[in-house]
Amino acid sequence: MSKPVILCIDDQREVLAALIKDLEPFAEFFDIIDAENAEDAGAVLDDMIDRGMPVALIISDHVMPGITGVALLTQIRSRGDLPHTRKLLLTGLATHEDTIRAINEAAIDQYIAKPWHADQLHETVGRLVTQYILDVYPDSYQPFLPILNQDVILDRMQHGQGPHGDR
Repeated sequence: MSKPVILCIDDQREVLAALIKDLEPFAEFFDIIDAENAEDAGAVLDDMIDRGMPVALIISDHVMPGITGVALLTQIRSRGDLPHTRKLLLTGLATHEDTIRAINEAAIDQYIAKPWHADQLHETVGRLVTQYILDVYPDSYQPFLPILNQDVILDRMQHGQGPHGDR
């Protein structure tokens, strides 16, 4: 089984480098791949899907040349080939309307404002990848236990669900 992927998209190389550095604690369990714009992200996603690579999380900046992060995440949602992939919008310039569109049209799972705090990013990413792992690998999530968010696991169990969401 190939490692699930966390795809990071930001047009500012230094921001992308900082994001990847802050995601290092996840690198043992996830391949962290970057793209500098929506076009590159689409090509990377197509390649990953063609190769059968699981995509756990997409973290996208909002303000990028050509297409916004919200529009990109909306396109990704409409593809239909990444039903369990979690989406995180990471930006400092989204308007209230952008945020509403991100929730309603792109079905983002979380929004974090720039500049982010590493602890907040780790907590958020941990929750999102835990949800993904429990949904996609319900019978083989044990190798991921060191990185899984225990609150997500406990919440699922308290609501009468197994770790993978079944009742």
